[in-house]
Amino acid sequence: MAKTYSCMYTNDDQLYSFIEDHELTTYPNVLVQVFSGTTDKEKLEQLLPALRKYVPLAIVTGCTASGEIFQGELSEYNIILTFTIFEKSQIKSIYIETDQNNNSIEIGRALSEFAEERTKALILFFAGYETSVQSVLEVLHEKHPEIITAGGMAGCLKTADDSLVFNQDRIISNGVTAVALQGEYLNVHSYVNYQLEEIGRPFTVTRAEETSIYEIDGKDPLQLIKHYLGEENASHLSEASMEFPFLHEYKGEKLPVFITSIQKDGSIKVSRPVKEGDQLSFAYTNIQNMIHHTSDCMEKLSQQNPQSIFVYNCIAKKNYSHDFAEIELAMLQSIAPSNGVFLHGEIGYTNGRQPKMLGHSFSCLALSEGIIKRAEKKSFVYEIPHYIKTIDSLTHLMRASLKDIEELNNSLSLSEQHYRSLFDHNADIVYSTDLNGVFTSVNTAFEKTFEYSKDEVVGTSALNYITPADIPRIRIHYARALKGQHQHYNIELTTKSGENNLYQIKNIPVKVNGQTVGVYGIGKNITELKKIEEKVTELSYFDTLTGLPNRVKFIEQLEEFTRKAENQNRMLAVLSVDIDRFKFINDGFGHDAGDLILKELSERIEKVLTAGTYLSSFGGDKFTLVFSRTKDMEDVMKKAKYILQEIAKPAYYKGKEFFLTASIGVSLYPNDGEDQNSLIKNADIAMNRSKKQGGNRITFFSMEMDSHAMARLELESYLRKALQKNEFHLCYQPLINLETGNVYGSEALIRWNHPILGVVSPADFIPLAEETGLIEEIGAWVLRTACVQNKQWQRQGLGMLSISVNVSANQFQQPNFVEQVKQALLNSELEAKYLTLELTESTMLNDVDYSIQVMKSLQELGVKVSIDDFGTGYSSLSYLRNLPINTLKIDRSFINNLKLDTSDVAIVKAIITMGQGLDVQVVAEGVETEEQIELLKEMKCHYAQGFFYHKPLKSADFEKDIKGVSI
Repeated sequence: MAKTYSCMYTNDDQLYSFIEDHELTTYPNVLVQVFSGTTDKEKLEQLLPALRKYVPLAIVTGCTASGEIFQGELSEYNIILTFTIFEKSQIKSIYIETDQNNNSIEIGRALSEFAEERTKALILFFAGYETSVQSVLEVLHEKHPEIITAGGMAGCLKTADDSLVFNQDRIISNGVTAVALQGEYLNVHSYVNYQLEEIGRPFTVTRAEETSIYEIDGKDPLQLIKHYLGEENASHLSEASMEFPFLHEYKGEKLPVFITSIQKDGSIKVSRPVKEGDQLSFAYTNIQNMIHHTSDCMEKLSQQNPQSIFVYNCIAKKNYSHDFAEIELAMLQSIAPSNGVFLHGEIGYTNGRQPKMLGHSFSCLALSEGIIKRAEKKSFVYEIPHYIKTIDSLTHLMRASLKDIEELNNSLSLSEQHYRSLFDHNADIVYSTDLNGVFTSVNTAFEKTFEYSKDEVVGTSALNYITPADIPRIRIHYARALKGQHQHYNIELTTKSGENNLYQIKNIPVKVNGQTVGVYGIGKNITELKKIEEKVTELSYFDTLTGLPNRVKFIEQLEEFTRKAENQNRMLAVLSVDIDRFKFINDGFGHDAGDLILKELSERIEKVLTAGTYLSSFGGDKFTLVFSRTKDMEDVMKKAKYILQEIAKPAYYKGKEFFLTASIGVSLYPNDGEDQNSLIKNADIAMNRSKKQGGNRITFFSMEMDSHAMARLELESYLRKALQKNEFHLCYQPLINLETGNVYGSEALIRWNHPILGVVSPADFIPLAEETGLIEEIGAWVLRTACVQNKQWQRQGLGMLSISVNVSANQFQQPNFVEQVKQALLNSELEAKYLTLELTESTMLNDVDYSIQVMKSLQELGVKVSIDDFGTGYSSLSYLRNLPINTLKIDRSFINNLKLDTSDVAIVKAIITMGQGLDVQVVAEGVETEEQIELLKEMKCHYAQGFFYHKPLKSADFEKDIKGVSI
């Protein structure tokens, strides 16, 4: 159930009592929304730490408000907190602070990366007008069209400029805070009431830059505002800008633009970018439509039977229809608990499923968890008060007056207007001829285009200006036009100076008193359009970097090849070629280097291809080929080896030499598939097998690979849901001080018990989690859980135990990793000195400088850093002496055969001596015999773990068994 509790914040004691009364600390998934009618940062900076302390697992988001909505009622100048408990859904948050270096597109991309496939809804609060919210929403929608987005622009009652947004960590005045609601049991519905309409004539922006408008219709914008709104309203526009929006046509839709400030020079700043030539018009809300739409919306919403409703309303709407705003909120509260905020622009949906930045609107998110029974439809009736009826009458009067003016304008001389628009002001060429095809008039564009004056053309035959080969075709079109049939055709025409261009011509008959007296012609130069169409076709079918056919073109061509192979009863081969470890070039030297090398590789491959071979680029570092003229598998292998040999030749970039290899997978028609998708899929499966076997090899597909791939996909599907279904648990293997024989801590080890597969080995699911990127979320869960458990043991009196947590390469390389560790320590209240993070050698050597920087940051926190599985990687003093580490962990492979008369004794002793020389502690893992223990003690090894002492234990067993352990 998605259940919401709300309170009005006064002080920390009152807040703590509210949280205790509702037992909010017991829930792992709590969303706290804070809507502040004050911009007092000191008070907010007092509140946020209190929330972190009292509900440490909660996700916090919020903004300053132009009015708060508290349990379905209006509120002002207060701080309202809503706590929404999700039993089965997950929440996460992010904030992005803007500065001169990041733009709206980058913010949209960052939010796209933050969202996930299972994200159902995003709640966004923006502060400051430097960000184009509409651009952010477009980028986000392009990547995640299925996600419902809500929220809007923060503000306060006095001025929209004084706005703040925040989450549990930061308060910012320019940027965005975002919350993602996700989970398969979460039901989200969005409702919007947006009824802005144009009023008056449109105005043209004649000088503008981004969000600054310097001239409208050639005049200062302030003059225009004073003329239409009056001196008094213009002087107070900064306080009431939301009530007087413009409508701006944006991608075929009219969206609101609000004045954010008036400059001393008479220019204005607005809430979204505009450019010269854009049309603006004043807008008003159609109140009658708004009221009718609200009733319909409430009836539909009541049937959804939501458990909580988040409301994001407009400050302007509250101001001009205060009574209706109160009734509307009361309607919502009668359906489900309704809390929210009044904003300076709301995110909502008008036509279709793309979110837009609106204004003068009402939007809400209706939330529930699990299977919700559809409720009976309620009826909502609103008695319109007299003052709203008066406003509605005035709007009808304005519309009627405007219609009268339009009809009056239309009654002017139609022939004169037609001539001026069709001839004098048309950018396309326009002409007329008589019944014999002789020019009777041409417009200015015709003269400029063909470099003939009107006097030179009028009175001459139109056929004089086209090539003799086109004359029969044009005569037919002309005759049909005289019969009343509109004609469309393309023709090449030549200017006086000899330049050729392609034109699209439209011929329509000229009628006077019902009689045809000639033909009008309208021509558009489509030369560039034709080039663009050809370029679009090229882009649709060819890779822009290499110039090779892309996936779409390859599949079309493969279909043709397979059809011919079927008719001729012969074999063909599909090859999937992937460059090994190419990511290291992009990461280490940039995409410019990667692009140049890829282009060179594509040219090399093309050079060794034989007749009947078709090469394409599938994007990135992947190529796909088809051998349509191949005899047998031996012939395919021979040709594939040529490709590997070409790729293996050194490549150069800025004086640096690169040696590359490739993994190749082969599928054969018809044995491995009879359709294009099967052949490509099976070649990919074989290529992945080559890559897993170390790369630089050729692998032919077999059905056993397909079944292995299906099993891997099934395991990946289960793994993606394992965390949210609580299928993971941690075991803890005791760590022993060899000098004292006492337990001083444990290593946290993740285990997965799937309801169908049973116990899944970490050796099976950890590599898969790393490949799919799930390891970041899983690793964060392990870190949080281990810290909480260790602190709990300390509180239970088990001693000041330490906890060791393994960190994957993917998790370690995340920019927010150190912040993630801080948060885990803060939430668990575990002192940093009791946490050890274990890293493999390969993790640190991916980027040594970056690794050292992160490890130093961790040690500054007080966290200890350990090298895990030491001795299996590079194990070189040349890098080891530079790493800021606390512990070396000897790999179990050296401990397994540790006996007095084995060479492993010398290796282990060398590692221990090395650790002593570097002043770091040494841990031996995998200890199984007493002889191994005695040898390790003799060599002065500090610590050990293994089955000799204890296997990994569940938390309850650890507590029970460790209390009496002393070895």
